[in-house]
Amino acid sequence: MPTVIFYETENGTAPVKEFLDELLPKQAQKVVWVLQIIQEKKHPPVQYFKKLVNTDEIWEARIQISGDIFRILGFMDTEEIVVLTNGFAKKTQKTPQQEIEIAESRKKDYFARKA
Repeated sequence: MPTVIFYETENGTAPVKEFLDELLPKQAQKVVWVLQIIQEKKHPPVQYFKKLVNTDEIWEARIQISGDIFRILGFMDTEEIVVLTNGFAKKTQKTPQQEIEIAESRKKDYFARKA
């Protein structure tokens, strides 16, 4: 079962934590519930956690509450660690390329600093 962690910038800020802090309490509660599913299940259902195609191994945590849709992108550090990089409210059918690029850039930064 993987552990979910939040990516931190070089100066110590955690963009996903900041994203969660901006959500309404019920929204944040649903996000936490989905993240628990990702941590507790070896193979979480794709309705909650899905690998994005045509990316540098970027995964998407998928949260829907009422009419609101949220996504949190990240990557696998190892089979046991999921690193979440950025979150956003989804307004279109397709995941915005800009958000994917942010996740890919933070993934490169994470591994460069980890080495």
